[in-house]
Amino acid sequence: MLQLFFGLFNGISIGSVLLIAALGLAVVFGLMGVINLAHGELMMLGAYTTFVVQNIFKMLGDPWFGAYIFVALPVAFIVAALVGLALERGVIRFLYGRPLETLLATWGVSLILRQFVRSVNGVLAIGLVVFCLLFFGAWVLLSRRLDWQKIRNGALSILVFLSGGIATVTGFLLSSQKALAKPWFSARNVDVTAPAWLRGGFPIGNFQIPSARIFIIILTIACIVGIYLFFNRSNWGLRIRAVTQNREMSSCLGIPTNQVDALTFALGSGLAGVAGVAITLLGSVGPNTGQNYIVDTFMVVVVGGVGNLLGAIVAAMAIGTVTYLVGSGTIAAIFSQNSALQGIFDFFTFFADSSMAKVMVFALIITFLQFKPAGIFPQKGRTAEL
Repeated sequence: MLQLFFGLFNGISIGSVLLIAALGLAVVFGLMGVINLAHGELMMLGAYTTFVVQNIFKMLGDPWFGAYIFVALPVAFIVAALVGLALERGVIRFLYGRPLETLLATWGVSLILRQFVRSVNGVLAIGLVVFCLLFFGAWVLLSRRLDWQKIRNGALSILVFLSGGIATVTGFLLSSQKALAKPWFSARNVDVTAPAWLRGGFPIGNFQIPSARIFIIILTIACIVGIYLFFNRSNWGLRIRAVTQNREMSSCLGIPTNQVDALTFALGSGLAGVAGVAITLLGSVGPNTGQNYIVDTFMVVVVGGVGNLLGAIVAAMAIGTVTYLVGSGTIAAIFSQNSALQGIFDFFTFFADSSMAKVMVFALIITFLQFKPAGIFPQKGRTAEL
């Protein structure tokens, strides 16, 4: 009995990781129908942000180090949200209604972000800062001209060329400085040390419940409550729900759909950054960290029902619990106590491996989608009819 309880707890903790990773994707996919293959890389940026914040707090000493996780959470949210906002404004907003192009574009962005983490150093960072200051500063100044709309396209092309050229020359001049040219992260994985109060756990019988997993469950609950309150108690949440129901009618009623799209994508990206903080408590962080979660998060969104928060919760918990109970051999151990159920025991023993358990979960999901292709809680209203 205790083994089953421990297995259920671990399954719920795995489901919490999947849910916190899928929350942002569910928000974006539900509103805009955008399949964002760079979502895993946004999680990876949140994880690396946690690593940087941890190193800063290490220099402050022990009393402060234990609190770094509470600083890393908002910082990771802001960093991932800003990158997501830049991605939406710079790429995705030109591709709405073209799912194949959006799929390819976000896949390309994921490759760029992974290579960026491998290659980023002081020279590249300074070059990016110089480019942003020149480009956006000139954009703000020129946008005050009365004829800005007429010269906009040509001016932006010239600004990109000039700002990029100056930033490139600046980087070339600084490349001789070895301290600046040294990669910050490289391609190797980095370890994030959890605060002392998140190490160890609470013993129950012969088992121990890890403190880190309890923290992840609490963090997931806090994110769910925050998203629920934002969507149901704020003006912008109401606008997002309206656009999700009927974009054309919302636009006719004066809702700025472009701003809603940007805010929604930034919110979903920020949640991916928070998920990145959570996954640092489970293992090391590398450029390919996000790829380990992207498929599972899409499964949660599709099984739960596109854009449905309750569906995402149910799907994440079900997928996480089944994956752990089967992969850890907990179910096989239950049937081993009855010799009459030897066939069932042999069946679950065959899948008592993490990779084989995922195969079984995939098969169950495919079977489920044959009967409920729209997920557990399908969309209602006019959007579902399109």
